[in-house]
Amino acid sequence: MLLEDLNMERIVFLERNTFHATFRRPQFEHEWIEHGETTREQIVERLRKATIAICNKLPLRESELSELPDLKLIAVAATGTDNIDLSYCKNRGIAVLNVRNYAVSSLPEHVLMLMLVLRRNLFSYTQDLRNGEWQKAKQFCLLNHPIHDLYGSKIAIIGYGSLGKAVAALAKAIGMQVIIAERKNARSTRAGRTDFAKALRLSDVVTLHCPLTEETKDLIGAAEFQLMKKDAILINTARGGLVNELALVEALNTNLIGGAGVDVLTEEPPRVGNVLLEQDLPNLIVTPHIAWASREAMQVLADQLIDNIEAFIGGTSENLVA
Repeated sequence: MLLEDLNMERIVFLERNTFHATFRRPQFEHEWIEHGETTREQIVERLRKATIAICNKLPLRESELSELPDLKLIAVAATGTDNIDLSYCKNRGIAVLNVRNYAVSSLPEHVLMLMLVLRRNLFSYTQDLRNGEWQKAKQFCLLNHPIHDLYGSKIAIIGYGSLGKAVAALAKAIGMQVIIAERKNARSTRAGRTDFAKALRLSDVVTLHCPLTEETKDLIGAAEFQLMKKDAILINTARGGLVNELALVEALNTNLIGGAGVDVLTEEPPRVGNVLLEQDLPNLIVTPHIAWASREAMQVLADQLIDNIEAFIGGTSENLVA
Protein backbone atom coordinates (compact mmCIF):
# COMPACT_ATOMS: atom_id res chain seq x y z
CA MET A 1 0.00 0.00 0.00
CA LEU A 2 1.31 3.47 -0.85
CA LEU A 3 2.27 5.92 1.86
CA GLU A 4 -0.27 8.40 0.48
CA ASP A 5 -3.07 5.84 0.81
CA LEU A 6 -2.38 5.46 4.50
CA ASN A 7 -2.74 9.23 5.04
CA MET A 8 0.57 9.01 6.87
CA GLU A 9 2.76 12.03 7.51
CA ARG A 10 6.31 11.89 6.22
CA ILE A 11 8.62 13.75 8.62
CA VAL A 12 12.14 14.53 7.43
CA PHE A 13 14.68 15.84 9.95
CA LEU A 14 17.43 17.59 7.97
CA GLU A 15 19.97 18.42 10.72
CA ARG A 16 19.76 15.79 13.45
CA ASN A 17 23.42 16.06 14.44
CA THR A 18 22.87 19.62 15.64
CA PHE A 19 21.42 18.24 18.86
CA HIS A 20 22.50 16.06 21.76
CA ALA A 21 18.97 15.26 22.88
CA THR A 22 16.33 12.56 22.58
CA PHE A 23 13.51 13.25 20.14
CA ARG A 24 10.48 11.16 21.00
CA ARG A 25 8.35 10.11 18.05
CA PRO A 26 5.03 11.93 17.49
CA GLN A 27 1.87 10.14 18.59
CA PHE A 28 0.26 9.87 15.18
CA GLU A 29 0.87 7.71 12.14
CA HIS A 30 4.03 8.85 10.44
CA GLU A 31 7.24 7.92 8.70
CA TRP A 32 10.33 9.40 10.39
CA ILE A 33 13.45 10.01 8.30
CA GLU A 34 16.47 11.80 9.72
CA HIS A 35 19.77 12.98 8.27
CA GLY A 36 22.75 13.99 10.38
CA GLU A 37 23.69 16.85 8.09
CA THR A 38 22.20 18.23 4.91
CA THR A 39 23.72 20.58 2.36
CA ARG A 40 21.61 23.11 0.51
CA GLU A 41 22.00 21.08 -2.67
CA GLN A 42 20.41 18.06 -0.95
CA ILE A 43 17.33 19.84 0.42
CA VAL A 44 14.91 19.26 -2.45
CA GLU A 45 15.88 15.63 -2.93
CA ARG A 46 15.52 14.83 0.77
CA LEU A 47 12.25 16.71 1.24
CA ARG A 48 10.57 15.35 -1.87
CA LYS A 49 7.18 13.93 -0.76
CA ALA A 50 7.80 15.11 2.80
CA THR A 51 4.79 16.69 4.50
CA ILE A 52 6.74 17.92 7.53
CA ALA A 53 10.30 19.24 7.51
CA ILE A 54 12.39 19.72 10.63
CA CYS A 55 15.34 22.09 10.26
CA ASN A 56 17.54 24.29 12.38
CA LYS A 57 19.73 26.80 10.51
CA LEU A 58 19.50 25.34 7.00
CA PRO A 59 18.03 27.96 4.61
CA LEU A 60 14.67 27.09 3.10
CA ARG A 61 13.97 29.65 0.38
CA GLU A 62 11.54 29.92 -2.50
CA SER A 63 13.98 28.15 -4.83
CA GLU A 64 13.73 25.01 -2.71
CA LEU A 65 10.18 25.34 -1.39
CA SER A 66 8.67 25.83 -4.84
CA GLU A 67 9.74 22.29 -5.72
CA LEU A 68 8.08 20.72 -2.68
CA PRO A 69 4.30 20.64 -3.33
CA ASP A 70 3.59 18.11 -0.54
CA LEU A 71 5.20 20.16 2.21
CA LYS A 72 2.67 21.61 4.68
CA LEU A 73 4.73 22.27 7.80
CA ILE A 74 8.24 23.46 8.61
CA ALA A 75 9.11 22.84 12.26
CA VAL A 76 12.13 25.01 13.06
CA ALA A 77 14.26 23.60 15.88
CA ALA A 78 15.20 27.12 17.01
CA THR A 79 13.57 30.43 17.86
CA GLY A 80 15.02 32.42 14.97
CA THR A 81 13.38 31.93 11.58
CA ASP A 82 15.47 34.29 9.44
CA ASN A 83 16.59 31.24 7.44
CA ILE A 84 13.03 30.57 6.28
CA ASP A 85 11.26 32.42 3.44
CA LEU A 86 8.25 33.30 5.58
CA SER A 87 6.58 35.39 2.86
CA TYR A 88 6.61 32.49 0.42
CA CYS A 89 5.37 30.11 3.11
CA LYS A 90 2.41 32.39 3.87
CA ASN A 91 1.50 32.65 0.21
CA ARG A 92 1.81 28.90 -0.32
CA GLY A 93 0.01 27.91 2.88
CA ILE A 94 3.06 26.24 4.46
CA ALA A 95 2.88 26.58 8.24
CA VAL A 96 6.08 27.52 10.09
CA LEU A 97 6.49 26.77 13.80
CA ASN A 98 9.42 27.60 16.05
CA VAL A 99 10.47 26.70 19.59
CA ARG A 100 10.62 29.28 22.34
CA ASN A 101 11.99 29.89 25.82
CA TYR A 102 14.09 26.71 25.84
CA ALA A 103 17.39 28.51 26.52
CA VAL A 104 16.21 30.87 29.26
CA SER A 105 18.87 29.46 31.61
CA SER A 106 21.57 28.38 29.17
CA LEU A 107 21.91 31.62 27.22
CA PRO A 108 21.84 34.07 30.16
CA GLU A 109 24.50 31.98 31.92
CA HIS A 110 26.65 32.23 28.79
CA VAL A 111 26.14 36.00 28.75
CA LEU A 112 27.17 36.15 32.42
CA MET A 113 30.29 34.10 31.69
CA LEU A 114 31.34 36.44 28.86
CA MET A 115 30.73 39.51 31.02
CA LEU A 116 32.79 38.14 33.90
CA VAL A 117 35.71 37.08 31.72
CA LEU A 118 35.86 40.47 30.01
CA ARG A 119 35.20 42.74 33.00
CA ARG A 120 37.84 40.94 35.05
CA ASN A 121 40.38 40.70 32.19
CA LEU A 122 40.71 36.96 32.71
CA PHE A 123 42.41 36.23 29.39
CA SER A 124 45.05 38.93 29.91
CA TYR A 125 45.90 37.56 33.33
CA THR A 126 46.01 34.01 32.03
CA GLN A 127 48.48 35.10 29.36
CA ASP A 128 50.58 36.92 31.95
CA LEU A 129 50.85 33.71 33.94
CA ARG A 130 51.95 31.80 30.87
CA ASN A 131 54.57 34.45 30.25
CA GLY A 132 55.91 34.19 33.81
CA GLU A 133 54.82 37.69 34.88
CA TRP A 134 53.49 36.67 38.31
CA GLN A 135 56.63 34.67 39.01
CA LYS A 136 58.68 37.85 38.52
CA ALA A 137 56.36 40.13 40.52
CA LYS A 138 57.75 42.07 43.51
CA GLN A 139 54.53 41.70 45.49
CA PHE A 140 52.06 38.92 46.27
CA CYS A 141 49.62 39.83 43.47
CA LEU A 142 49.79 40.91 39.84
CA LEU A 143 47.83 44.00 38.84
CA ASN A 144 48.72 44.51 35.20
CA HIS A 145 45.15 45.01 33.94
CA PRO A 146 42.06 46.77 35.30
CA ILE A 147 39.45 44.63 37.05
CA HIS A 148 35.83 45.76 37.30
CA ASP A 149 32.92 44.40 39.30
CA LEU A 150 29.64 43.61 37.63
CA TYR A 151 27.88 44.59 40.87
CA GLY A 152 26.69 48.18 40.58
CA SER A 153 27.49 48.44 36.86
CA LYS A 154 24.90 49.24 34.20
CA ILE A 155 23.74 46.77 31.56
CA ALA A 156 21.71 47.80 28.50
CA ILE A 157 19.47 45.07 27.16
CA ILE A 158 18.54 45.46 23.51
CA GLY A 159 15.66 43.11 22.72
CA TYR A 160 13.40 42.48 25.68
CA GLY A 161 11.75 39.19 24.83
CA SER A 162 12.01 36.05 26.95
CA LEU A 163 15.81 35.89 26.65
CA GLY A 164 16.32 39.58 27.29
CA LYS A 165 14.10 39.33 30.37
CA ALA A 166 15.98 36.27 31.61
CA VAL A 167 19.31 38.10 31.24
CA ALA A 168 17.81 41.08 33.07
CA ALA A 169 16.73 38.85 35.97
CA LEU A 170 20.20 37.33 36.27
CA ALA A 171 21.85 40.75 36.03
CA LYS A 172 19.62 42.13 38.79
CA ALA A 173 20.39 39.10 40.95
CA ILE A 174 24.09 40.00 40.96
CA GLY A 175 23.43 43.67 41.60
CA MET A 176 23.63 45.19 38.13
CA GLN A 177 21.50 48.16 37.13
CA VAL A 178 19.33 47.13 34.19
CA ILE A 179 18.54 49.53 31.35
CA ILE A 180 15.98 48.37 28.79
CA ALA A 181 16.77 50.04 25.48
CA GLU A 182 14.04 51.40 23.25
CA ARG A 183 14.14 50.38 19.59
CA LYS A 184 16.68 52.21 17.48
CA ASN A 185 15.20 55.25 15.70
CA ALA A 186 11.92 54.94 17.61
CA ARG A 187 9.80 58.10 17.48
CA SER A 188 8.90 57.85 21.15
CA THR A 189 10.20 56.07 24.22
CA ARG A 190 7.89 53.67 26.01
CA ALA A 191 7.45 53.68 29.76
CA GLY A 192 10.22 51.70 31.41
CA ARG A 193 12.49 52.02 28.37
CA THR A 194 15.49 54.24 27.68
CA ASP A 195 16.25 55.95 24.40
CA PHE A 196 18.52 53.70 22.30
CA ALA A 197 21.45 56.12 22.01
CA LYS A 198 21.20 57.11 25.67
CA ALA A 199 21.23 53.47 26.72
CA LEU A 200 24.49 52.97 24.82
CA ARG A 201 26.06 56.04 26.42
CA LEU A 202 25.10 55.05 29.96
CA SER A 203 25.97 51.37 30.00
CA ASP A 204 29.02 49.38 31.01
CA VAL A 205 27.67 46.30 29.23
CA VAL A 206 25.49 46.20 26.10
CA THR A 207 23.88 42.86 25.31
CA LEU A 208 21.83 41.98 22.22
CA HIS A 209 18.74 39.74 22.26
CA CYS A 210 16.73 40.79 19.23
CA PRO A 211 15.95 38.94 15.98
CA LEU A 212 17.77 39.63 12.73
CA THR A 213 15.52 41.54 10.34
CA GLU A 214 16.00 44.21 7.70
CA GLU A 215 15.39 46.74 10.46
CA THR A 216 17.97 45.30 12.86
CA LYS A 217 20.74 44.44 10.37
CA ASP A 218 23.94 46.29 11.40
CA LEU A 219 22.11 47.55 14.49
CA ILE A 220 25.48 48.18 16.08
CA GLY A 221 28.05 49.85 13.85
CA ALA A 222 30.67 52.59 13.86
CA ALA A 223 28.26 55.31 15.04
CA GLU A 224 27.05 53.18 17.95
CA PHE A 225 30.58 52.32 19.08
CA GLN A 226 31.33 56.05 19.19
CA LEU A 227 28.48 56.46 21.66
CA MET A 228 29.62 53.71 24.06
CA LYS A 229 31.92 54.14 27.04
CA LYS A 230 35.62 53.53 26.41
CA ASP A 231 35.61 50.57 28.80
CA ALA A 232 32.16 49.22 27.85
CA ILE A 233 31.77 45.69 26.53
CA LEU A 234 29.42 44.38 23.86
CA ILE A 235 27.83 40.93 24.11
CA ASN A 236 26.10 39.36 21.12
CA THR A 237 24.47 35.95 21.56
CA ALA A 238 21.60 36.68 19.15
CA ARG A 239 22.53 36.89 15.45
CA GLY A 240 25.81 37.85 13.78
CA GLY A 241 24.22 40.30 11.37
CA LEU A 242 23.16 42.58 14.21
CA VAL A 243 26.74 43.84 14.52
CA ASN A 244 28.89 45.26 11.75
CA GLU A 245 31.92 43.04 12.23
CA LEU A 246 34.40 45.38 10.50
CA ALA A 247 33.26 48.24 12.72
CA LEU A 248 33.64 46.01 15.78
CA VAL A 249 37.23 45.14 14.85
CA GLU A 250 38.01 48.83 14.37
CA ALA A 251 36.42 49.71 17.71
CA LEU A 252 38.47 47.06 19.52
CA ASN A 253 41.76 47.92 17.80
CA THR A 254 41.38 51.64 18.47
CA ASN A 255 40.16 51.18 22.06
CA LEU A 256 36.80 52.76 21.35
CA ILE A 257 35.25 50.10 23.60
CA GLY A 258 36.65 47.84 26.27
CA GLY A 259 35.86 44.45 24.77
CA ALA A 260 33.37 42.14 23.09
CA GLY A 261 31.96 38.66 23.60
CA VAL A 262 30.47 37.16 20.44
CA ASP A 263 28.70 33.82 20.07
CA VAL A 264 27.40 34.40 16.54
CA LEU A 265 28.87 35.42 13.18
CA THR A 266 27.37 36.72 9.95
CA GLU A 267 28.06 33.38 8.26
CA GLU A 268 27.98 30.08 10.15
CA PRO A 269 30.00 28.01 10.02
CA PRO A 270 32.69 30.48 8.89
CA ARG A 271 34.13 28.21 6.20
CA VAL A 272 35.83 31.07 4.34
CA GLY A 273 37.00 32.76 7.53
CA ASN A 274 35.78 35.81 9.37
CA VAL A 275 37.43 39.07 10.31
CA LEU A 276 36.74 38.45 14.01
CA LEU A 277 38.54 35.11 13.88
CA GLU A 278 41.62 36.82 12.47
CA GLN A 279 42.09 38.94 15.59
CA ASP A 280 44.42 38.08 18.47
CA LEU A 281 42.99 40.31 21.16
CA PRO A 282 42.63 39.49 24.87
CA ASN A 283 39.42 41.56 25.03
CA LEU A 284 37.63 39.67 22.26
CA ILE A 285 35.97 36.32 22.92
CA VAL A 286 34.38 34.34 20.10
CA THR A 287 32.44 31.17 20.91
CA PRO A 288 30.95 28.85 18.23
CA HIS A 289 27.20 29.55 18.61
CA ILE A 290 26.86 27.55 21.82
CA ALA A 291 25.11 29.94 24.21
CA TRP A 292 21.84 28.04 23.71
CA ALA A 293 23.35 24.59 23.84
CA SER A 294 23.32 23.20 27.37
CA ARG A 295 22.13 19.59 27.42
CA GLU A 296 19.16 20.65 29.52
CA ALA A 297 18.13 23.36 27.04
CA MET A 298 18.47 20.96 24.11
CA GLN A 299 16.10 18.48 25.71
CA VAL A 300 13.52 21.18 26.40
CA LEU A 301 13.82 22.19 22.73
CA ALA A 302 13.42 18.60 21.52
CA ASP A 303 10.31 18.02 23.62
CA GLN A 304 8.72 21.30 22.59
CA LEU A 305 9.43 20.66 18.91
CA ILE A 306 7.49 17.38 18.97
CA ASP A 307 4.72 19.03 21.01
CA ASN A 308 4.45 21.66 18.27
CA ILE A 309 4.17 19.06 15.51
CA GLU A 310 1.56 17.04 17.42
CA ALA A 311 -0.51 20.15 18.10
CA PHE A 312 -0.42 21.12 14.43
CA ILE A 313 -1.55 17.70 13.25
CA GLY A 314 -4.19 17.75 16.00
CA GLY A 315 -5.66 20.94 14.58
CA THR A 316 -4.15 23.58 16.83
CA SER A 317 -1.14 25.76 16.18
CA GLU A 318 1.35 26.37 18.97
CA ASN A 319 4.26 28.75 18.30
CA LEU A 320 3.01 29.60 14.82
CA VAL A 321 5.30 32.00 12.96
CA ALA A 322 3.74 31.84 9.49
